[in-house]
Amino acid sequence: MATSTRAADWYRLCGVVGAVVAAFAIILGTGSSLAAPVSNFGLCLGALVAAVACLRRSRRFTGRMRWGWSLIGLGVLSWGLGQAVACWYGITGQDVPLPSHADLGYLGMVVLTPVGLLVLPSRTQALAGRIRSVLDGLMIAASLVLMAWIFVVVPLLEDGRAGLALYVSLAYPLGDVVIVTMVLYMLAQQRRTGRTFNQLAVVGVGIVAFAVSDIGYAYLNLLDAYSSGGVTDIGWFTGFSLILLAALMPVKRTEDAPDEDSQQPVGILLPYVAVLAALITSVVWYATTGHTNLFIAYTRSALILLIVGRQLLTLRENRNLTRTLEARVAARTAELFASEQRFHALVQHSSDVVTVVSPEADVLYQSESVQRVFGYPAHMLTGRRLTKLLDPESGLRLAQALRQVAGRPYATTVLEITVRHRDKRLRQAEMTITNLLSDPSVAGLVLNTRDISERKELQDQLVHEAYHDALTQLANRALFRERVGEALRTQPDDGEVTVLFLDLDGFKEVNDSLGHLAGDQLLVQVADRLRASVREDDLVARFGGDEFAVLIQAPADGTDAEQVAQRIIDVLEEPFASESRDIHVQASIGLAAAGLLEAGETDGAEQLMRNADLAMYKAKSAGGSGYAAYDPEMLSGLVERLELEADLRLALERKQLHLHYQPTIDLASSEVIGFEALARWEHPTRGLIPPAEFIPIAEATGLIVPLGRWVLREACRQAVSWSKAGGGRPVKMAVNVSVRQFDRADLVEVVAGILAETGMPADQLCLEMTESVLMTDTDDNLEQLVRLKALGVTLAIDDFGTGYSSLAYLRRFPVDTLKIDRSFVERLGALTDDTALADTIVQLGKSLGMDTVAEGIEEFGQLAALREMGCHFAQGYYFSRPVPATEAGRLFLEGASARA
Repeated sequence: MATSTRAADWYRLCGVVGAVVAAFAIILGTGSSLAAPVSNFGLCLGALVAAVACLRRSRRFTGRMRWGWSLIGLGVLSWGLGQAVACWYGITGQDVPLPSHADLGYLGMVVLTPVGLLVLPSRTQALAGRIRSVLDGLMIAASLVLMAWIFVVVPLLEDGRAGLALYVSLAYPLGDVVIVTMVLYMLAQQRRTGRTFNQLAVVGVGIVAFAVSDIGYAYLNLLDAYSSGGVTDIGWFTGFSLILLAALMPVKRTEDAPDEDSQQPVGILLPYVAVLAALITSVVWYATTGHTNLFIAYTRSALILLIVGRQLLTLRENRNLTRTLEARVAARTAELFASEQRFHALVQHSSDVVTVVSPEADVLYQSESVQRVFGYPAHMLTGRRLTKLLDPESGLRLAQALRQVAGRPYATTVLEITVRHRDKRLRQAEMTITNLLSDPSVAGLVLNTRDISERKELQDQLVHEAYHDALTQLANRALFRERVGEALRTQPDDGEVTVLFLDLDGFKEVNDSLGHLAGDQLLVQVADRLRASVREDDLVARFGGDEFAVLIQAPADGTDAEQVAQRIIDVLEEPFASESRDIHVQASIGLAAAGLLEAGETDGAEQLMRNADLAMYKAKSAGGSGYAAYDPEMLSGLVERLELEADLRLALERKQLHLHYQPTIDLASSEVIGFEALARWEHPTRGLIPPAEFIPIAEATGLIVPLGRWVLREACRQAVSWSKAGGGRPVKMAVNVSVRQFDRADLVEVVAGILAETGMPADQLCLEMTESVLMTDTDDNLEQLVRLKALGVTLAIDDFGTGYSSLAYLRRFPVDTLKIDRSFVERLGALTDDTALADTIVQLGKSLGMDTVAEGIEEFGQLAALREMGCHFAQGYYFSRPVPATEAGRLFLEGASARA
């Protein structure tokens, strides 16, 4: 946009300058009295303005461009100073002598302007190119000088003119001739797109205008007929105006092309045109005058010598060009030969077999690589019909592919065929067929064949590994699911699809006791027995670990699935041999039939496998070593359990859980000495949910950890509150701790933090645990118990007598209290084994220095029996049910002696 704006301004300037030149010419052409002063002032002003424009333009460049425009501007300024001197002569009333001081200024332009033009940058040329340019310039200059001598100098000499005035007068037109010659040749050497072409063209026109005026000035001055303000002055003013416009012309940003050999036709012909014009002029002059001139003869001789030198230089350049072309042709020929040899080597040693055949499959060319790939020498195949060398099926497919591409030039197709190697092995090959019938260098159908047998084998191996178990080589879950889906889609009306899920009972113990290697060997043997137990059409799969599955397709009214399940259970009953001893494992199997799938099920395969999984867990919960069939109630129970689990995760955040407290009674004094904290869940839609329903879910999901932490904090806070309300009377608070909490390494830190946070005395907190804590991770749990004991808390074993703890564990663990399970208390008062067991536990506690707490007391007879045995404490509905905190606080403060 900025460039276009500058161009528009320059065109408007051209219009203004043109108008000024026209006005100047009209004033001088009329010969009025104003012509002389207008001419003198106009020439001085025009030269000054043009010089300033050139000098300002030089500041926009660097290097040779700056120096060139600076010298041109100084030359114009020198002419303007000379004109100012001439004007001074006129102002003082003196005639301008010839020569005078003004001529020094005028001649300064003749010297400085050519130097400035020479300094301007031109195309980069080699030495020969520069010599040719010099010769061409000399030829043009000599020709123009010859013509100027004939038309201007000779007439003056014939009139007897001589002296310094003559030479000064001739210096102007001859200098202009030199300048015009330089401009014309520089223009001829440049491309039209060069940066300085337009400027040089305008400068050249201006110099031509100068030359015309200088010739007129020299002629009139020699005749003593020149006077200021004449028509001759118009050419000088026009020249300055054009130089001004050239200096103000917008600069183009494109550079000249640096190609030395790409001269313009004008640049080549111009020297010869000038020489031809000079020779014609001299011949005509000689014919009209009949005599010659020594200067003209010398000039013509110089022209002849320049032409001879120019031709010799051209001959030398042509010879160099010929040698260059020959070298290029030789290099190109060698390159083509090397490329041909390289292509031949690549074809012959390529892993692809290249064959050119006719549309009828006749072999026109066969690469040597066929022997390395398929064992056949190339000459055995050339000229034979390729379709007859293949097996019938592959030959038919090849013929069809050839017909498919034969009618379409450059068409391509790919097919896989079987090729028999010369050693009789069958190889899988991939063949790419390309139609090059229209290519005269080929004129056939090109077959690129490669052996892909190893790739196909690798693909088959990868597919097998993707769909089979690496250890047992049975189908994996992905293949089993795919086959189940296929069986459901193709299931006949009178058929049934059944999935068996199998899980080994006791496999974890085998891995833990004998190691994973023995476990893997056991799985392999189990897989073998499963294969032998099912029918030939049944699919056996291993899902991972000790999980297996069987897909059975049988008539709808048959019992094939149950029979297969029973056979599997029977064969797994037999012991498995190992390096150390026999291993006994059993299996729990779940059966799910497609007939029980819900209508509209989008993924029947996944649903059927899930149903079998649910049935398997049902069989496992029944004791194992058996099978169970899927019932829709299993799914509804699972959904209900999942919903309950999701609700339980939000119960703590929404404060739906709260604590009830069951009092603990001192049997000696019948006073309430403490409570057991029991969690209760008030569901917003289901109401009160018993602990037996949500505690197992919390245990299984790990939610028991945050739940237990909340119960412990709330119970301790409540105990401290009751103790303060009772005047500092101690409150023994019992809180249940699960096995999952003992699995956490920070249990002791959590208890200590809650004690410190709530201000609960450590000796008033009793942590109750089941016997499973003593039986699992014995060393780690012992360490936890010792650290808890160090805090000062009391430790109790809940439901004692229902587990498998031994006396050795009781002596080893720092336990303070044994809680007698309610199952031993229910029938107290009668002569039963339970009475003896309860008495034994009480006596055992006394012998070990432990307190005993009886749970589940509902009758006075049970209370009396326990007091007779010497039991220390008791809990049960006989005293109080678990009650909210407010009622429990009242029981603590008022005592329970009256109710007892």
